[in-house]
Order: sequence, then C-alpha cells, then structure tokens
Amino acid sequence: MTATKGTGAMGRRADRTRSATEDDSGLTPKRAKNAVRVAKVIVPAAVPALAPLVLRVAGAVREAYDRRQAHRLGVDVSQLPEYSGRGGALLARLAGAAVALTQLSRSERATREDQEFVTRSRSTLEQLTASVRAAEHMPAPRRKAAHRAVAAELDTIETEVLRRLGVPGAAS
Repeated sequence: MTATKGTGAMGRRADRTRSATEDDSGLTPKRAKNAVRVAKVIVPAAVPALAPLVLRVAGAVREAYDRRQAHRLGVDVSQLPEYSGRGGALLARLAGAAVALTQLSRSERATREDQEFVTRSRSTLEQLTASVRAAEHMPAPRRKAAHRAVAAELDTIETEVLRRLGVPGAAS
C-alpha cells in the first residue's frame, strides 16, 4: 500500500478530490451555473455604468476613421460623404483637378492658350465625373474598366495642369 493511495472509500474519495483539484482548466456544469449566477448579478449593475463609456469610445473610433479616410482622399472631413462609394477616390481627384484648373485660370502667368485649356478640361472633368457616378451601378469588371479609363484621362489632365503651372518635373 502506498502513502498517497489508500484502500476503501477514503482512498477513492481522496483520489477524486486530488484529480479534481489538479485539473482546474475544464468547464464543469457546476462552474457554468456559478458563472451564469455571477453574470446575472454583475451585468445588470455594470451595463448602465459602462454604456456611456462604450458609446464615447465607439464615437471616437468612428471619428478617427473618418479623419483618416478624409486625409487619404485629400478632402475635408465635412466633404467625406460626397466622396463615398467605390469611385470616391476618383471623385476626390476630379474635384482636386477642378480646383487646380481654377488656380491656373486665375494665375497671373496664364496665357490665352492656358485659358482655352482650362475651358476644355473643365468640360472633360464634368464628363469624367458623370462617368464615375454612372460606373457605381455597373458590374465590377465594367466598373473597374471605367475607373481605369477615367484615371488615365485624369492623369493626363493633372500632368498638363502641373506643367502649365510651372511645376518642375511635371511633364513626364
């Protein structure tokens, strides 16, 4: 007979107690019932205290996300809803190109040729904007092709605007 194991009822009970205390990682029905009882007491008391904090945290996370998205698109946070959807980035670029055209037309160095370029380009930008908005309702392959075509045309306009504004290295 060993010192740790006895014979009879006392030995078996000691073995069961020892094996139960050695294996504390399992979820037993008794532990589950205790956890439910504790949750029934704590949750109703904690929810009213934690709800405002959770709402504030969620609002702060959403605000940070919106600021990041607006920064990525190069627009103000208040303008973010205007540039939503799959073509949002293109719409923001088109708006930026329109601003650049306005600056070019108001430039003191703007020639008559520059003014004609601005007039032609504004018309093109309006058509490109309409194309991006129409592409929102197209199937994915057609939408992506339309966005690529708009981006290529926009690249050309942006490069020409920068060249006419005198930005070095813009004419590539």
